[in-house]
Amino acid sequence: MLNRDYRHKDYATNVLSFVYENEPRVAGDLVVCLPVVLREAAEQGKSAEAHFAHLIVHGMLHLLGYDHETGAKDAARMEAQEREILAGLGYPDPYC
Repeated sequence: MLNRDYRHKDYATNVLSFVYENEPRVAGDLVVCLPVVLREAAEQGKSAEAHFAHLIVHGMLHLLGYDHETGAKDAARMEAQEREILAGLGYPDPYC
């Protein structure tokens, strides 16, 4: 419902990022859809924990202004940040 109402895409997605425009201490909200994340983790042969970690990092990067949908260069930059952060947290490369 949130994906449909806010992004005009009528299907469930794994994570949504809602940026706060006016609050200096809070960047925004992340909404994670449990059934979608669990299904994706199973389909991709990943642990649910690692997939959740990836999506939280992914969503937080969106809140910080990263955007993988604006072009290949931006996507590569965002994915590199995700890999670095997740490695620092002890998680495997989510794109392998």
